[in-house]
Amino acid sequence: MSQQPKRITAPFDETTARSLRAGDSVLVSGTIIAARDAAHKRLVETLAAGQALPVDLKGAVVYYVGPSPAKPGQPIGSAGPTTSGRMDAYTPTLIEQGLKGMIGKGYRKPEVIEAMKKYGVPYLAAVGGAAALIARSIKKYTVLAYEELGPEAVAAMEVTDFPAIVVIDSDGNDYYAQGQAPYKEI
Repeated sequence: MSQQPKRITAPFDETTARSLRAGDSVLVSGTIIAARDAAHKRLVETLAAGQALPVDLKGAVVYYVGPSPAKPGQPIGSAGPTTSGRMDAYTPTLIEQGLKGMIGKGYRKPEVIEAMKKYGVPYLAAVGGAAALIARSIKKYTVLAYEELGPEAVAAMEVTDFPAIVVIDSDGNDYYAQGQAPYKEI
């Protein structure tokens, strides 16, 4: 685990995605995509219908978030992570489309981890309960697709020093499992 947070830029290139190790603390700057379960479902349905996606996922980092309304003068309200497992049914398909990073909270299913390993994609966790603090790192929020989904729409978020921890790296190393290992009975 790194002592100082790594500063990284989104979207991720191959080198960045594969350089992250389980347990690394990171500060992400650049553009990340906000999308939750309803948006994921629509994206996969769009692909299944043989249509082009409304957003380019090549190198994209998606943050599983449904932000609260913005206060006057702010780009976004509270923006805490949503449970990532809600997106697991759709994630392997979106990884195949070029998705290069994910930020959420909680565990991932084995088929998601296998797709992450195959395509070199890390999964990062944002701290649940720190929604107001996380929102400070979001400088701009622009809806890109599915505006009718409200806070679940696909949006671009310009972020500066967005705090996260690499939970599962592109080799499948799992920080949750590593942290629990010393406490499990043999």
